[in-house]
Amino acid sequence: MGYASLMCGRFALFTPLDRLVKAVGASVADSNLRPRYNVAPGTWIAAVHQASENEQPIIDEMWWGYRPRWAKSTGNQPINARVETVATNAYFKSAFARHRCLIPADGWYEWIKDSKPKQPHYLCRKDREPLFFAGIFAERDDGSLGCAIVTEPGRGSAAEVHDRMPLILDDDSLKHWLAPDVTDRETIRSLVKHIDAGLIEHWAVSTAVNKPAEGQGDELINPA
Repeated sequence: MGYASLMCGRFALFTPLDRLVKAVGASVADSNLRPRYNVAPGTWIAAVHQASENEQPIIDEMWWGYRPRWAKSTGNQPINARVETVATNAYFKSAFARHRCLIPADGWYEWIKDSKPKQPHYLCRKDREPLFFAGIFAERDDGSLGCAIVTEPGRGSAAEVHDRMPLILDDDSLKHWLAPDVTDRETIRSLVKHIDAGLIEHWAVSTAVNKPAEGQGDELINPA
């Protein structure tokens, strides 16, 4: 089954694990995380989730592709969920209420529409601090966890590249998004805020980004 994509189909994560742990007050379930500069759908990615209000958040690995157990192995496997409908869409609404997660990233890639060859841009914070994408997750039919990144309409300079962008949460919203005891849609929306769009910048990068491969490094995010 393919991966249905709205946007945000590739990102980079290279911030040291200890910094991520400190940022979200998490423990680590999997310490084998390594820098990755071209993370693609259908792979294991770092994610932060919280099992109960009495437990510390954990950084673990999830499969980037959301397909709940009840959907069986033939169900759709989206990698993104629109913020406009994630709370009401039958496929996502249970996860929005009870299984929210954070996907850490240093930046993401998007492609200029109708460019030939496809011209990627790298988008990140101007201060180079890590980003935390809002995500949802569910248990898959094999018992593993699969996730999708929540997206919103493009804002600020990000809209110059694409009309959608990840929902990137500000620091004060991280704990509220993770909180498993907060399940009401309007409460969640009142507590959770996206970052200031003015914090994001972008630049053109190598078309090598277009084909994920083992061994790709920080050369991918250098200006083209």
